[in-house]
Amino acid sequence: MADQTPKSFFEEKIAQKLQNNPDTSKAVNSVYEFNITGDNGGVWTVDLTKEPGTVQAGSTGAAKCTVTCASSDFMNIVSGKMNPQMAFMSGKLKIKGDMGLAMKLQKVIG
Repeated sequence: MADQTPKSFFEEKIAQKLQNNPDTSKAVNSVYEFNITGDNGGVWTVDLTKEPGTVQAGSTGAAKCTVTCASSDFMNIVSGKMNPQMAFMSGKLKIKGDMGLAMKLQKVIG
């Protein structure tokens, strides 16, 4: 797991988590876009309007909440090395769109 990249995190870990916990989609019921910058970065859309939710590379333009974060900071957040609230407050994690959805992010990436 040490060499996990944002791509493997979204396309393997999150995808698997959504398969295992379809209730996550029910609880959130929206679309997130993650714009991960820097090394191994990319854009991923996490669609929680279906059960189970889906993860796909690229933007669908349907996101209600867009999260932008540098790759290294993002991996620190998802591995628990960095607190997401602190990352947001210090400007390392940027959120556009519905702030209510931002509060539910932990359900998705936690």
